[in-house]
Amino acid sequence: MYPIKRNRRLRTNEAIRSLVRETIISPNDFLVPLFIVEGKGVKEEIASMPNYHRYSLDLLQAEVKELWKLGLKSVLLFVKVPDHLKDNKGTEAINPDGLMQRAIKTVKNACPDMLVMTDVALDPYSVYGHDGIIENGIVVNDDTVDVLADMSVSHAQAGANFVAPSDMMDGRILAIREALEDEGFTDTGIMSYSAKYASAFYGPFRDALDSAPVDAQDIPKDKKTYQMDYANRFEALRETEMDIDEGADIVMVKPGLCYLDIVREIKNEVDVPVAVYQVSGEYAMLKAAAEKGWLDHDAVMMEQVTAIKRAGADVIASYFAKDIVKLIS
Repeated sequence: MYPIKRNRRLRTNEAIRSLVRETIISPNDFLVPLFIVEGKGVKEEIASMPNYHRYSLDLLQAEVKELWKLGLKSVLLFVKVPDHLKDNKGTEAINPDGLMQRAIKTVKNACPDMLVMTDVALDPYSVYGHDGIIENGIVVNDDTVDVLADMSVSHAQAGANFVAPSDMMDGRILAIREALEDEGFTDTGIMSYSAKYASAFYGPFRDALDSAPVDAQDIPKDKKTYQMDYANRFEALRETEMDIDEGADIVMVKPGLCYLDIVREIKNEVDVPVAVYQVSGEYAMLKAAAEKGWLDHDAVMMEQVTAIKRAGADVIASYFAKDIVKLIS
């Protein structure tokens, strides 16, 4: 008891604070999202995500090599699909010469040891901007799952180490696992977006990929029939446990900061790695506030990512990854 015990002794200076610090951030914590577009020499800044870019395949090579030199060893690939290749069935998603398949090969050629994860969902390929096939105004589950399984096999054939289904269709993890096994891809992992909430924080991401739901008659105006209600907590546990039973190797909570209670809840209950996606809206808010001079960008960035890891994240998908690694090095 006081005065024999004084807690402030362990806060006296930076040396002692560093020595007893419980949560340490390192490059090994991060999964770097990358946006890919067609063309050559393309490095387009995303208007709603300052200092973040879309890359054509030729410039993707240089970006991947820079990430590796910084100690960032894992990437998560997303593609911006040209409008003329979009339809209601995700046909382009399983094209062996599609942009995603070529992006996987590009990363592996540039940096063979880079861990490549790939987004598996139909919204970049959908003329309607939804994560699944639409019939009679409804996003249908089972037909969508069939395409997602084929899509995952296509990514594995191109060289992906992990597929990352982000669609929230029921039963897709088992279907993907069985498809991968049937094709001999026993070592290809699955990182499931197990607790993906219907969040308002995704806006800038949808700008980046032009993947927002279209405003049209008989088309669902949002994704609330498949993404989770943000008011729910125990539902996240059910979803995550089911995904693990179906074969998920890593489970994800998305978004990040508003859902750290869910991260801790899941971390306490499961025995697989837990990933967290610090999403585009979280990134954009800090960038905008810092630009106004209202927040210290680097200080808040580090506080946020430390909170995510402290809550239980084993893997952090973050647009801040490069900034953080440069800062801590």
